[in-house]
Amino acid sequence: MVGSWLGNRTNRAQAAGGLAAVPLPEGAGVLGCRVLDPVNQPVPDAEFLVTDAAGRKVVGGELDPFGSFLVTVPAGEYRLAVSAEGFAPYRANATVAENAVAALGDVTLNIARPPALPGPGDWEIEPTHSSIGFTARHIGMARVRGRFNSFAGIVRMAESMEQSAMHVVIDAASIDTNARTRDGHLKSVDFLDVDRFPTVEFYSDRFTHRSGSRWEVTGALSLRGVTRTVTLDTEYLGIGNGTQGEVRAACRATTELRRDDFTVSWQSMLARGIAMVGTSITVDLDIQIVPKD
Repeated sequence: MVGSWLGNRTNRAQAAGGLAAVPLPEGAGVLGCRVLDPVNQPVPDAEFLVTDAAGRKVVGGELDPFGSFLVTVPAGEYRLAVSAEGFAPYRANATVAENAVAALGDVTLNIARPPALPGPGDWEIEPTHSSIGFTARHIGMARVRGRFNSFAGIVRMAESMEQSAMHVVIDAASIDTNARTRDGHLKSVDFLDVDRFPTVEFYSDRFTHRSGSRWEVTGALSLRGVTRTVTLDTEYLGIGNGTQGEVRAACRATTELRRDDFTVSWQSMLARGIAMVGTSITVDLDIQIVPKD
């Protein structure tokens, strides 16, 4: 296994010897390392990226179960980046010689300090710098992307983030997929039925910290007169200042909804049983909030 080839910095010669019987393409060498946490355990779900001197991706992916990777690349100068949720990223330069192993040994990822949280009080969504978008599969192949152009929301920050709450209201008729005929159909009784249900609403009072800057926000989503529990996979991006010096905080979130859960069951089948519209919708949110006046 790769992990047994790399080991620590004291056995690089042995590592190279172990690969001597593996033929390499002409002009190529090998780059690798093992990624550990501060207590010398492999980091789960870590990913690596190798770029060339111009910053172009050469190779990347997940580590093996031992926290290691070993890749064959053309001889040259490279930049390695290793990242994992909850850890500060690691970056290093590496020189790979022809027909040789450039083993960086054991790399330790340090625990990342989570960004500062917004202070207690009411914060409101700033719509100019926020977006609520969605993606749906169309005729089994292409993806159709859309957004809601009108929405508002309040986040009531508590002393403890886990005790916070939020309420978001979306104008259903503001749906926009950049196609007037399609938007009209989406507003009809076949889909959102905006005449009877003019708003889509989300309310949550369950903020759960996962690790680092990752949170789960679980709440009730009401759409087309049906309410279901939905969890937003959320990345908190921290606090900054706008162009006027105003304080603002930002996050990204995503979730997947099944249309049938909200009785949005209209369907049309094409030849060979291919559905016109996919059964699930991916929702992506980019949100900035500012203190409410």
